[in-house]
Amino acid sequence: MGGAFGVEPLRAQEVRGKAVLLVDDVMTSGASLHAAARALRQAGAARVSAVVLARTEETS
Repeated sequence: MGGAFGVEPLRAQEVRGKAVLLVDDVMTSGASLHAAARALRQAGAARVSAVVLARTEETS
């Protein structure tokens, strides 16, 4: 997931210092949410939370 998410530099001021809520329909491993949250934090978001509507079962 490295580099899959980012915040447009010209729009970074919109998240800087703010609390951001990520909404995902289905979470599998959580890697996408983690990568998106990391990009938002790097852009200056003060806090990133997530809401997931469904989660897939882990398979071994």
